Amino acid sequence: MTSGRIIFLNGTSSSGKSTIARELLNILDDGVFFHLAVDGFNAMRSKRELGAEELDAALRRTRMGFHRSIAAMAAAGNDIVVDHVLSEPWRLLDCLTVLRPEDVLFVGVHCPLDELARRELARGDRPQGLAAHQYDLVHGHGDYDLECDTSAASPRECAQQIKEFLPRRPSPTAFTRLRRRYLTGGGESLTV
Repeated sequence: MTSGRIIFLNGTSSSGKSTIARELLNILDDGVFFHLAVDGFNAMRSKRELGAEELDAALRRTRMGFHRSIAAMAAAGNDIVVDHVLSEPWRLLDCLTVLRPEDVLFVGVHCPLDELARRELARGDRPQGLAAHQYDLVHGHGDYDLECDTSAASPRECAQQIKEFLPRRPSPTAFTRLRRRYLTGGGESLTV
């Protein structure tokens, strides 16, 4: 069985990842794609109030399960659009460990801080300052296959750019380069 392709969108909260993912599902016409969003996995958790330590442990398990769900769906031959926030170094390292790097098109979704703050305020469903907190952390690894700026292009235009780029994925992929750098003897540690 052939592994599915993974379009992995990484950016801060309110950067436009979910909107790009929805647009991709509308325009990708060479397979059946599924949108897997970390927010969707978070929403599945029971609503009981948790203490800080218990919440941190639950969120870590949730994200680890999310990463493995992506891997399982792709291993079964499904094409995936991933919507994630790699705001802690271990998240990227875990993804590099469990996902086949040659299957991943790693897309950096960027947006200037002032626009992120405006979007966050307009949404009203995120803590103010969350995107600013994540801003330097999310892209700290510095390597993508493709990058888009949602302040300069619409979500549809970003999705079109990704669609056109998908058949021309580079070799080695950004995930392959990052895996070499952080996991297989490159010696660098991921500190962002």
